[in-house]
Amino acid sequence: MSDSTALVWFRTDLRIRDNQALQEALSKADRVVAIYIHESEGPREITGAARWWLHHSLNALAADLIRLGVELRVESGNAEEVLGRVLEETGAEALFWNRRYGPNEREVDASVKETFRKRGLTVESFAGHLLLEPWQVETKQGEPYSVFTPFWKAVRQRHDISEPFGTPRARSPDAKPKKVDTDYKEPQWAQKLSEYWTIGEDGARSALKSFLDERIDDYSDGRDRPAKTHTSKLSPHLRFGEITPRQVWYAAKSHAAHHSASSDAIDTFLSELAWRDFNYTQLYYRRDIANHPMKDKYESMRWRDADAGFEKWTRGETGLPMVDAGMRELWQTGSMHNRIRMLTASLLTKNLLVDWKRGERWFWDCLVDADPANNPSNWQWVAGCGLDASPYFRVFNPVTQGEKFDPSGGYIRRWVPELAELPDKYIHRPHEAPESVLKKAGVELDKTYPRPIVDLKTSRQRAIDRMGDL
Repeated sequence: MSDSTALVWFRTDLRIRDNQALQEALSKADRVVAIYIHESEGPREITGAARWWLHHSLNALAADLIRLGVELRVESGNAEEVLGRVLEETGAEALFWNRRYGPNEREVDASVKETFRKRGLTVESFAGHLLLEPWQVETKQGEPYSVFTPFWKAVRQRHDISEPFGTPRARSPDAKPKKVDTDYKEPQWAQKLSEYWTIGEDGARSALKSFLDERIDDYSDGRDRPAKTHTSKLSPHLRFGEITPRQVWYAAKSHAAHHSASSDAIDTFLSELAWRDFNYTQLYYRRDIANHPMKDKYESMRWRDADAGFEKWTRGETGLPMVDAGMRELWQTGSMHNRIRMLTASLLTKNLLVDWKRGERWFWDCLVDADPANNPSNWQWVAGCGLDASPYFRVFNPVTQGEKFDPSGGYIRRWVPELAELPDKYIHRPHEAPESVLKKAGVELDKTYPRPIVDLKTSRQRAIDRMGDL
């Protein structure tokens, strides 16, 4: 294209590196304009903590783009209508984007592509959010995988995971960086989140480097121990596309090539990237997984209302220290250790028999990494109605899990400080501690800390009986 303009539509790819849509636009057009749309229909609305992250990520992206000579516009409304107006205003002859995979999103994208191609525009979409596209990993029968282990084996054996694109060649910027997501008013509760995260592409690259340089060797065991900091902290960066799984994959593979002692830990870590792809496969091929169980028989499941229990669960006041620590970590940081996510979800869906969709929606509002594939898929996995699921009779016990993975109670002492002075023997079982021990630790049950809201043994059996009848 000569003397031409291209429009790049950003969605879940808020970065300049390894961004094929941006790369194509810069290579084919003389002028490039970028846009992000807060869509009024199509994708699941981004709310709560994730909306806070998106706000700061957009402003970081705008600053990165302006150094390439690309202006980022942020608008709201119906995507097709907004794009039509901006294409006309800018005189753009081409529209580029990187793909997304939810059924409603794909419907919007297909309509946009058809509409503007009919008008004679060049419209192209590219891969950029997964290791491999959902249709690239199939069984021998040509079907999508429904069990993770063979899916991971298939991904692991592939040699066609694309190498990441580099940094686009800079053009002379014609403006200074400016705030672009100007309609967002940061709520007071969100201000605490900034203590825990560095948002944007540079933050993502820094998080990956520090993880591989400092923590990967202890990942295989440390990832299960919430008192330690051995996880990558990359999930929100991946969710918003500030870094791609391809970049992570190749960086980890390169590290393993130079540090053979890390190879097993890196293999475990890469399987988590594949789990993300697996969840996106379910998002792509199935009906709305945030509202429908992947196992059809669970449509008839009789869940309990248990409103009082649900409210105590959201506040971290269940009387079960590992669960309470997790829920308070979630509220304070916008994240939660993965093992604790399983424990908190299990208590809600199994012991309290509360519909998994209520918990999934709470996490959707509270998580900075609220992901349209991972969040519902993982909730369904714990509830027993998902694919590759924990069987209905497997109920996580937060007390014994705590004693196994946080034996000295470091995680609890951090997030449930009213229990900090309890000895290790009772840190996971304050309701079983002698009165003298409680008094010495400054704990008064039902006043400074609640008794358990549910009996773990009887509620476990209730869940097994009810789910077994489906």
